[in-house]
Amino acid sequence: MLRPLSGSTFLRVYVLLALALVLAFGLALSGFTLVDQVRREEYREQLAEAPMRLLAGQLGAEPEAQRSQWLAQRGTELNVELQLHEAPPDGFGYFQRARLDEDRVLIETQGDADWQLFMRLPGESTTLEAGLQGISESQLRGMAALLGEWLADPLLRHQRVAELSSGALPITLSDAPPRRLDSAQLARLGAGEVILHLAPEAWSLTLFLQLDSGTQLQSVQWLQVGPIHAFEPMPLSLSLLLLVLMLGVLAGTIYLIVRGVEARMARLELAATRIAGGHLDTRVKVESSDFLGRLGMAFNGMAAQVQALLRAQQEMIRAVSHELRTPVARIRFAVQMVEDMTDDEAVRRQLSGIDGDIEELDGLIDEILTYARLGSDQAHGVELATEPLECRAMAQRVIDALAGLHGQLRIELAAGEEFELEAEPRYLQRALQNLVANACRHAERRVLISLHNDARAVRIDVEDDGPGVPEQDRQEVFKPFARLDDSRARRSGGYGLGLSIVHKVMAWHGGSVMVDDSPTLGGARFSLLLPGGA
Repeated sequence: MLRPLSGSTFLRVYVLLALALVLAFGLALSGFTLVDQVRREEYREQLAEAPMRLLAGQLGAEPEAQRSQWLAQRGTELNVELQLHEAPPDGFGYFQRARLDEDRVLIETQGDADWQLFMRLPGESTTLEAGLQGISESQLRGMAALLGEWLADPLLRHQRVAELSSGALPITLSDAPPRRLDSAQLARLGAGEVILHLAPEAWSLTLFLQLDSGTQLQSVQWLQVGPIHAFEPMPLSLSLLLLVLMLGVLAGTIYLIVRGVEARMARLELAATRIAGGHLDTRVKVESSDFLGRLGMAFNGMAAQVQALLRAQQEMIRAVSHELRTPVARIRFAVQMVEDMTDDEAVRRQLSGIDGDIEELDGLIDEILTYARLGSDQAHGVELATEPLECRAMAQRVIDALAGLHGQLRIELAAGEEFELEAEPRYLQRALQNLVANACRHAERRVLISLHNDARAVRIDVEDDGPGVPEQDRQEVFKPFARLDDSRARRSGGYGLGLSIVHKVMAWHGGSVMVDDSPTLGGARFSLLLPGGA
């Protein structure tokens, strides 16, 4: 059974991506439609600007008493319904009224063919309305003839042409006859007829009219209206630009969606990394109840369970270790009493051996307590308190502490400069001392400590000339109570916890410990790697 949408992260991602695609497509479609609509409205306005300005100019020049007759006459001639309003119609809004106040033409469309054109008369508040039901050839001829009457005065002709001409409806005057017309069309022009010239290859229409100059110096002028081009759809460059914008919006939307999922997964990864590094108190912030939210809750439950188990284990180990001290102390007291009560040399030798075993048992208990304390601190989320530590001085203290216990060995510190490291002094020295003590137990004659410092990390190497550690067992030596079945393990008198303590100390410092072959002495080389350095 499919989970509900709110409970499935990936299904939500897929649905969101699909919605993003639909949204981008809708935005692109709306963009294309809006741009085409704006361009179409601008084309209509430019096309209607000159005829309406012509009608408004001629009507404004008429006396008020004769305007009704002029409207009726021109409406009949042009097959256009003309009306005059003292004020803009009541249905107009702010932007429509503002357009009329700017002496610009206002177009209201009803379908594709019915146009209602509005324009203020020059210098008046009266509004002229023209209703068109399509544009016919007779209307074009009538408007051209009306334009010819408006330009009958040669003194005002050029000024009026400049006022009426626009980008969609260019109007020009020429002193030479049009070249594109043949002799028959020129003859019809001379007879006062309006000539329409159609250019199919360019989808344009041009009107020609011959005007008399009224002077003897220059007989006639020719008026050209157009070419009037058909409305062209959006150009390819603009379409590509809108497509790029659409893809940009789509890419941004998908990025935001995927980025949100990736950020939540990154938080899970960071929490897992911190827990793997020993910070068992780390928890994931749960933000929702979807798949990632449930994963975060399961992750937090797992971390809490691991922390509780480790805490219980460490508490048990620590309690058992403390409890062992009491019987060990009683045994030691009893051994000392028996030793004081007898003078038998054989008995004293046995008692001395028992005392040595008790010392070894005390050392084992100390190691167990240290191991348990490290694990308990990590389980409780205790932060490591670090301070600057001089590495060579620390190494020399370790050598001084162990040199007297291993007089047959030569424990050396390689030459080098002193440098500092941010660490917990007690635990780091304990880790180095455990490595050096381990090397002393397996060395033949020599143990070498060397310190290395670079920009990325600090490395402390402890080498010996013993039998080394087999490659297949190099990960096992760091496990608690690990005992290897080779000559190195058989020769060891350790408890099996020293290297485990080293491993825990390094993990707590954010570093690591590794073992390989010593290139200098031929035995084993244990290396402590710590972050930082010069």
